[in-house]
Amino acid sequence: MSQHMQTPVTAQSLNRGCGCRTLDPERLRRQLEVDPSLVGLYEEIARSRPNLFSATTVFISPEQYQGMTDIIAAIERVVALPEYQAATLVCAPAIASLDHGPQGAFMGFDFHLGARGPQLIEINTNAGGALLNAVLARAQQACCREMEWAFRPPTELMQLEQSFFTMFVEEWHRQRGDTPLGRIVIVDDDPASQYLYPEFQLFERLFARFDAVAVIGDAGELEWREGRLWHAGQIVGMVYNRLTDFYLQDPLHAALRQAYEAGAVVLTPHPRAHALYADKCNLAILSDDHALTRLGVPLALRKTLLAGVPHTEQVVPERADQLWAQRRKLFFKPASGYGSKAAYRGDKLTQRVWQEILTGDYVAQTIAPPSERLTQVDGTAVDLKLDVRAYVYGGNIQLVAARLYSGQTTNFRTPGGGFAPVFVVPMNAAGQVGDE
Repeated sequence: MSQHMQTPVTAQSLNRGCGCRTLDPERLRRQLEVDPSLVGLYEEIARSRPNLFSATTVFISPEQYQGMTDIIAAIERVVALPEYQAATLVCAPAIASLDHGPQGAFMGFDFHLGARGPQLIEINTNAGGALLNAVLARAQQACCREMEWAFRPPTELMQLEQSFFTMFVEEWHRQRGDTPLGRIVIVDDDPASQYLYPEFQLFERLFARFDAVAVIGDAGELEWREGRLWHAGQIVGMVYNRLTDFYLQDPLHAALRQAYEAGAVVLTPHPRAHALYADKCNLAILSDDHALTRLGVPLALRKTLLAGVPHTEQVVPERADQLWAQRRKLFFKPASGYGSKAAYRGDKLTQRVWQEILTGDYVAQTIAPPSERLTQVDGTAVDLKLDVRAYVYGGNIQLVAARLYSGQTTNFRTPGGGFAPVFVVPMNAAGQVGDE
């Protein structure tokens, strides 16, 4: 930073005026390779996933953090209503009605931050990146003496692995009571081919650090026999579910489905959590005052939700002409989609894609523009868009992280982009911001 800077420091002034690279590569290497079995992971990520981690940090204000907290709390209150559960589960497959006790690990609430405050653009049930972001946040260094206040890691950040493990233990006890924690399998389709496979490896070692038996497994390798779920000849007690087949409808997932339906395995996250939170049709309820009123949601909660959830509606043929006319103000997403797949900004639509949307299961959401972060890419100052994800369990925020990107939606293909740690700028932050 230059010495010709101005006070006071705000989150906006830091994001727009400080393009410093704060990631310490050697510290990141040590964080990733804390276990001998993970030696080489840093080089593997750098080679095969060069845009997984951004080299910069995102700042938010206390008001923005509180706004996200309030929106999440309001949604938790609504989801707890029997009337809301009935309205959402009636449209979901029967498997979503099963309630074995667990709440669902790693809920992801994704926000855009703008002039109107935090805007919730979607909720995800198997949100990836929490452990990677915990590692990344601890690998930052102050870019100058004036910014040292921002990079003193809070106690919560240093103890996140303990908090994550405690969450899985809580999920186990909610279904199995006081019985000892069973064998854990971290499950996905062909896990080694998944972009976030390094996180699976980190979770495998995290569980081992707390004396839990855990392995990574392909969902197709699971077996259902003798009233138990098996993997590699061992009985499975818990599945940390990273599948995007949210209702376990793929024939390859039949064994896991049967075990879950029988209550023979603790599955987290699970179909019920997806139906109650992550189906994007739910955003149409959470952003509709009349629907919320019919469900008996108190006025104060309705105000919080209407201010923080962009208006969303299901795409139906009867509304086709109106939605096409308003398309430049709308973002179209598949109701059961994930990872921004098949999602489109209305101003980029072609007639061919529009016809696909009309025949698919889509929602239309009023565009909430993302904020931007100045960063350095090959010595050039570049503005990248950002969204902020709150990782949540039981209504409590565990960690907040950002994703930097260019284009229509988040991706890990943008030079200088990827996951970025988020720090809250305290009200009395001292320091100055200026050009590099």
